[in-house]
Amino acid sequence: MLGSSILVALTAAAGAIASPLDLITRSTPAGTGTNNGFFYSFWTDGAGSVTYNNGAAGSYDVTWSNVGNFVAGKGWNPGAARVVTYNGTWNGASVNSYLSVYGWTKNPLIEYYVVESFGTYNPSSGASKLGSIQSDGGTYDIYRTQRVNQPSIEGTSTFYQFWSVRQQKRVGGSVTMQNHFDAWAASGLKLGTHNYQILATEGYQSSGSAKITVEQS
Repeated sequence: MLGSSILVALTAAAGAIASPLDLITRSTPAGTGTNNGFFYSFWTDGAGSVTYNNGAAGSYDVTWSNVGNFVAGKGWNPGAARVVTYNGTWNGASVNSYLSVYGWTKNPLIEYYVVESFGTYNPSSGASKLGSIQSDGGTYDIYRTQRVNQPSIEGTSTFYQFWSVRQQKRVGGSVTMQNHFDAWAASGLKLGTHNYQILATEGYQSSGSAKITVEQS
C-alpha cells in the first residue's frame, strides 16, 4: 500500500488527499450494462474469486480462481441472427470451462449456447443428441437440456437450454447464428424474443483466465 506521504504528493495539486482506492484500477462489478458500444454481462454465484474487466470496444479479460460458477462476456442486447466474430486467448482447455456464444430469450425462457471450445467437461454430457449441422468450417452437435429452479434472467425458474457444441474446438473465428437458430428450429427447439447475446467465458469449479475481443461481421 502506498505511504501517506506519497498519497499527499500525488494529490496535492488537487488540494485534497485521495483515498488509496482511487489509485487502484477497479474491476467491473457483477451485473449487466454497456461499455464502449457493447453490452456486457458478468454473473457469478459468489464462490471463489473472479475478476472481470471491460476493455476497449468489444474486448474483455477475466481471471478466476476456485470458483463455483460464473459467466461473463461482451456482445449485444438484444441478440440476433448475426455473424459473431471473435479472437483472443482462453486458458480453460485443461479445466472445467466453456467458450461460447451465449444468450437468452423470453416467451419462452431459453438459455442457449453455441460452444466453440470446452475443457475437461463436455456440457452436453448426458444429453440426447438431436442432430448436427455444418457451419463455419466445423460440425456442431445439437442438444437440449433442462434446468429446474435455477438462476435465470427472470429470477429462479425452470427452463430449457439449447446447445450447439463444436466438435473441432477453436478459439477464434466467426459464428453464423442464423445457421444455429435454423437447425434448432428444425429439431423442434423454439426460441422466444431475444434478450442479450454475448461471447462468453464460463467457469465451473475451476481456475483459469481469458482475454477475448468480439465484433459483429
